[in-house]
Amino acid sequence: MAGNTHVVVIGGGYAGVMAANRLTQRDDVTVTLINPRPGFVHRVRLHQLVGGSDDAVAAYRDVLAGGVRLVVDTVTRIDVAGRSATLATGGALDYDYLIYAVGSGSAGPGVPGAAEFAYPLATFEEAQRLRAVLDVVPVAAPVTVVGAGPTGIETAAELAETGRAVTLVCGGVLGPYLHTRGRRSVAKRLAELGVTVIDGSDAKATAVTRDAVRLADGRELPSEVTVWTAGFGVPDLAARSGLSTDAVGRLLTDETLTSVDDARIVAAGDSAVPSGLPLRMSCLNATPLGARAADTVLSRLSGEQPENLHQSMYAQCISLGRSAGIYQFANRSDVAVGLHIGDGLGARIKERICKGIPEHLASEARKPGSFSLHRMPGGVVKRRQQLRAHRAGTPTAAGRAA
Repeated sequence: MAGNTHVVVIGGGYAGVMAANRLTQRDDVTVTLINPRPGFVHRVRLHQLVGGSDDAVAAYRDVLAGGVRLVVDTVTRIDVAGRSATLATGGALDYDYLIYAVGSGSAGPGVPGAAEFAYPLATFEEAQRLRAVLDVVPVAAPVTVVGAGPTGIETAAELAETGRAVTLVCGGVLGPYLHTRGRRSVAKRLAELGVTVIDGSDAKATAVTRDAVRLADGRELPSEVTVWTAGFGVPDLAARSGLSTDAVGRLLTDETLTSVDDARIVAAGDSAVPSGLPLRMSCLNATPLGARAADTVLSRLSGEQPENLHQSMYAQCISLGRSAGIYQFANRSDVAVGLHIGDGLGARIKERICKGIPEHLASEARKPGSFSLHRMPGGVVKRRQQLRAHRAGTPTAAGRAA
C-alpha cells in the first residue's frame, strides 16, 4: 500500500521541513520536498553569516527524514485543476496534496536608489552578497542599516561588534514590537557597541545613493555600505497560480491552514494567512505551523476533521552581538509585556533557541509525530476573540505585527 498518496511540499525552510518530516508517519504516503537550494538555510543566523561568526547553512541529511525525496528546483506555477507543480527546469510533479511553505523574502524597498545601492538581507544569497561586499570594505568605512526590527537590530549589533562604524536608521521607533523597558535595554547595548541609533518621526530613509542615505528631515548620512532590512515580502507563486491571496501575496486559508480555493492545498509559515489574520512572521511560528499543516493532511487521510489553530505567541528573542541579547516576553495577543531577560543570559537563551530549531527538525525526522503542538492556555479562546475583532474591523496585535 506504500505510495498511495503523494504529498508535495514547496519550500524547504523551517515550516516545509517540519511538515515533510511529520508526513512520514504513514507508510502509505510519499513525500517530495521542492527547494531551490541544496542546503538547509538556518535563517535566524543570517546576520551571523554577514558578521562572519556562522555559515547559516546545514546539510539536509541532518534535518530531513530519509524517506523524503528532495528535489532541488523552483516551482513556477501550481496547476490547481490538474494537481501538479510546474518546475523551472522543465516538467512537473503531480500531487494528491500540496503544502505551500514558500516562506518570505525582502520586500521591494520603494525608496529611490535603494534597489540599486542598498543590500537586502532576507535570503541566503542576499547575506552571501553582503558578506562579500563587507569583506573588501575597510572596517572604518561607515555602514548604515535601514530598519530597526529584529533583523536590523541583530545585523547592526553583529557588525558593530566586529569593530565597524554602524548607524541604525529606525524609520520610527527602535524595535517597534518591544516593550518600552526592553527597548531601553536594547538601546543601551547598542550604545555600548558604538551603534548610532537614529529614531523618531523624521528617521525615515527617503533616498539611497552609492555613498549616502538621505533622511526625511534632509540629513545625509555617509554610507559606504547600506543594508536594507525594512519589511518582508512573499513570493507571488500563489497569485500567479490563480489562488486567493491577501494584499501582501500570502495564501488565504481557513483555520485548518487549508486554501480557501482547494482542499488539497494547505499552507504553512510566513506565506500563509489563516482567515485573513496572519500570525507574526517568525521561526517561532513557522515550525509549529509546518507541523499543523502536516496534521491537517494526515487528518484528512484518516477521514477526520482537522483541528483549528490554537497557536499563541509568547516572546521575541533578539541577539545583540555574540555576548548579549534580549528575550522579550509577550501576552497571548502577541503584545510585549514589561518582563524581559537581557545581557548575557539573553544571549545564552537566544543561542539555545537557535541550536534547538534544527534539533527539533532532526528529532521529527527520526521520530515523526514527536514534535509537540502545545495548546497554550486560552489559546483557542484568544484566537477566536482576535478573529471576531478582525471581522469587525478592529485592529489586532497580529494584524499590526504583519
